[in-house]
Amino acid sequence: MSPRLAMPALLRNWQPISCRTYSSGRVTLAFDLHQPAKGSSPEHAPIIFMHGLFGSKKNNRSMSKALARDLGRDVYAVDLRNHGDSPHNSRHDYMAMADDVAGFIKEHKLSKDLTLIGHSMGAKTAMTLALQLPDLMKDIISVDNAPWDVALLSDFGKYVRAMKNIEQAGVTKQTEADAILQEVEESTPVRLFLLTNLMRPKGETKQKFRVPLDTIGASLGHLGDFPFKDPEAVRFEKRALFVRGTQSLYIPDEALPVIGKFFPRFELADIDAGHWLIAEKPEEFRRVVVDFLQPAE
Repeated sequence: MSPRLAMPALLRNWQPISCRTYSSGRVTLAFDLHQPAKGSSPEHAPIIFMHGLFGSKKNNRSMSKALARDLGRDVYAVDLRNHGDSPHNSRHDYMAMADDVAGFIKEHKLSKDLTLIGHSMGAKTAMTLALQLPDLMKDIISVDNAPWDVALLSDFGKYVRAMKNIEQAGVTKQTEADAILQEVEESTPVRLFLLTNLMRPKGETKQKFRVPLDTIGASLGHLGDFPFKDPEAVRFEKRALFVRGTQSLYIPDEALPVIGKFFPRFELADIDAGHWLIAEKPEEFRRVVVDFLQPAE
């Protein structure tokens, strides 16, 4: 998600293994399995890593590899529904995405000592699942998002409209698509990020987007929301780490009391970066996560 949003209304040389899960009743999530060079130890539970809006498992490839190496744990970088190589579905909200991840955990018979890591949209998915089914995991790491409702600005709507214009224009080159995106987004890194979703279907010359633009566009009005409103009714009593980009608006100081009510054992780690802190400060992020997850001596 973009770091630009309104203040919350509440408070003014190794390759991954590419796989796909199959199950009934839920969207099946595509994933990359990143494993330690010497293999994971049976006592080391896996990590599930979730991307943000318009992202994919590819965004977290380097970090997943580093965490697998440093922690000796398998890291499953997943594509959430309507993103990457995962199937499309007309429903796109946090309860549905959390249910997909619960199905992924069940399908793979993953240990209940696992860790959830999520950035932005993936962070709210992780928080939702933690509050709904806390027994499925040992701890969570929420990256630059908080458990409350926010009002997103119009950036994403502009992105979706520009992406639709790109498809309608029948572009055959990324440079053509980038020229259209420049009309709504001046940041080259943001445009390149959005264009990671551009692909050329087999046998065709025109490029299209992997994400279902109509579905994403229709979901924008509620993707800033959080499905749980009453911290007195539901809490995650296990460890939780909230990683905040100090140049981002997603976790202002006003959010900390709310986080504490839903996640009473939470810890806060500040990184001098914007919303895309994993990409901006990867070493700082890796160190923070490893320190939090490293077994005590």
